[in-house]
Amino acid sequence: MAPLTTAEEVPLPPRRPGPAHPYDVLRNRDYLLYLVGRLIAVLGQQMAVVAVGWELYDRTGSALSLGLVGLTQMLPMLLFTLPAGHVADNYDRRQIILGTTAVMALAGLGLALVSAMHAPVTWIYVCLFLAGVGRTFHWPASASFLPHLVPRELFSRAVTWNSSTFHLACVVGPAAGGALLAWAHQPAVVYAVYAAAHLLCFALVAAIAPRPSGRRPEPFTLRSLVAGFQFVFHQRVLLGVITLDLFAVLLGGATALLPIFARDILRVGPSGLGLLQTAMPLGAVACALVLAHRPPLQRAGRAMLTAVAVFGLATLMFGFSPWFWLSFLLLVTCGAADNISVVVRHTLVQLLTPDEKRGRVSAVNSLFIGTSNELGGFRAGTVAHWLGPALGNSIPTGAILSVVTGGLGTLLAVLVVACVWPEVRRYGRLDA
Repeated sequence: MAPLTTAEEVPLPPRRPGPAHPYDVLRNRDYLLYLVGRLIAVLGQQMAVVAVGWELYDRTGSALSLGLVGLTQMLPMLLFTLPAGHVADNYDRRQIILGTTAVMALAGLGLALVSAMHAPVTWIYVCLFLAGVGRTFHWPASASFLPHLVPRELFSRAVTWNSSTFHLACVVGPAAGGALLAWAHQPAVVYAVYAAAHLLCFALVAAIAPRPSGRRPEPFTLRSLVAGFQFVFHQRVLLGVITLDLFAVLLGGATALLPIFARDILRVGPSGLGLLQTAMPLGAVACALVLAHRPPLQRAGRAMLTAVAVFGLATLMFGFSPWFWLSFLLLVTCGAADNISVVVRHTLVQLLTPDEKRGRVSAVNSLFIGTSNELGGFRAGTVAHWLGPALGNSIPTGAILSVVTGGLGTLLAVLVVACVWPEVRRYGRLDA
């Protein structure tokens, strides 16, 4: 494994003596600014997710239109992830975060105009593509900037609090978005809030003290671009955990079809859709709070495999559930299980990677997980469409079968990863 520090990099801040308290990391001013800014931005983003899904399905009545949302947001990752990683490792990461946040605010304003003018839905996809470009460059810069804000022994807790606030925003955001949509009957209002949230995030990140790296920029070459892939493929633990998360998200996600479940299966309308959107983040928040108050995971690899298996089983059961509250509880279970996987993967990606490669490795991570997230939405919508829209008032069985087969595929992915990468199964302490 490459050394964690070099003469030209800025390493994680040094260890401090004594046991770490769960709230020590929140006393760090710059980290708190980063955390609150991210919370506000994700809150606005999750509000917009509800509005986009509801508006597209309401205007088109097509499950395929929902699947195309995932495809549209996946394309920027495929096109720009490698350049985004190179940029994150060679330029000021704080400035990159500011620029990409501004781009996402601009995309929100575009969505508001398109919706208010009732322009063709094609323009919604254009704005989503622009937001996807911003997120593609934002993620590796943000992920590789985080280790510079906290001491090393607090990093796993910083990741846990990061995950907790992200999912807290995912709890509040969809519910607030659904309620605002039901009250205003205008998705444009929700999109305007999304833009304002990113502008506020911009102001908070701008208040963080700059962190000059002192590194000399590398030339923009093919070798530099693929360095992140080379590092991941030579680190079997990283490759195993990223692969496991990739297929779990690709096969097991049911969120893209929630508008269909809310309207045609559970029959709970836009407010019920907002509640369903909050279920997984609610489970993740509860899990993150438990993890934050416990010592770092002692058998992190086995915990991740078990969590993904629970995720797949709960997804399978969600597909068959005809009752709203049972469906809600199953999604809560999915969220709690997924959070364990996220904490393990993100902590290992940052701590096992030297700083001069963190941007590119984070870009590879975001490519694998982000594209699988969006492609998973496309897969779910396409399979639901192929297996047939419901006839008359019958239950849309295509959506149900899409979710059930995805849950079964996730369980199979756990077995394959446990056999092909035994290093993951044997991995011990998360902070070792």
